[in-house]
Amino acid sequence: MYNNERAYGGTHSGHACVQSFWGLLMKPITLIITLCALLNLSGCGLEPKTDTWSNQRLYSEAKESLDAGDYATAIKYYEILEARFPFETYAQQAQLDLIYAYYKYEEPESAIVTASRFIKYYPRHPYVDYAYYLKGLVNFQRNLGALDRLLPIDHSQRDQKTARESLQDFAELIERFPNSKYSQDARQRMIHLSNRLADQELHVARFYMKRGAYVAAANRAKTVIQSHQRTPAVPEALVILAKSYKIMGLNDLSGSALKVLKLNYPEHKGIAEVENLVVK
Repeated sequence: MYNNERAYGGTHSGHACVQSFWGLLMKPITLIITLCALLNLSGCGLEPKTDTWSNQRLYSEAKESLDAGDYATAIKYYEILEARFPFETYAQQAQLDLIYAYYKYEEPESAIVTASRFIKYYPRHPYVDYAYYLKGLVNFQRNLGALDRLLPIDHSQRDQKTARESLQDFAELIERFPNSKYSQDARQRMIHLSNRLADQELHVARFYMKRGAYVAAANRAKTVIQSHQRTPAVPEALVILAKSYKIMGLNDLSGSALKVLKLNYPEHKGIAEVENLVVK
């Protein structure tokens, strides 16, 4: 950006100190230009008029803004394009780009709505898998705030509604498009989500155990074992299940849970905890 102070070194010659007639004449003009820049008046030509733009021009300007990281401008142009040319090819691509722009601009609700609408109206579009992926990605990041990026927050103690939605979105992507270039990343994110959900179920199961709500604790433990079989939370869930059944006098069920624990995790310390548990 051109800087007068830097260009002239911030000094003034003796000749410059004398206000010439031309200097006085130019002051009103300079003032008008400055006000125009500060107020961003459309009459000054700073706000482009899109009324006469073609669909190609709108898309080109929107894509340029998107690539430059100016998501607010990109969203504005994409929305104009979609409203003005709803059935054009450019409008379809604009919707895909708009999902991403909303996501980057941190407007998750708009991103989800746009993705769902695209999937509904263009189920055979060659890039509809991208809409599924973005939908899952938005939900994946939806409940993460600035503190999550800075502090080690325990997600197991938070509401996992969006995590479940993201897991469902990614699962649908993989089911419908197993060979999509986004499927591998979706699978990795699903592992992370499954671990998080299992940890949350385990957290609640521990809470119920401490409160003596053994039926509820057993149900939570079963959810971990049945729905999140390959997560690190499974062995502790088996321990809670075996303990809760033993306390409730359901020895056969407790023994079955303990048997599975011994078979799959023979070195787990929870085996001794279940065996040494004395029920009063």
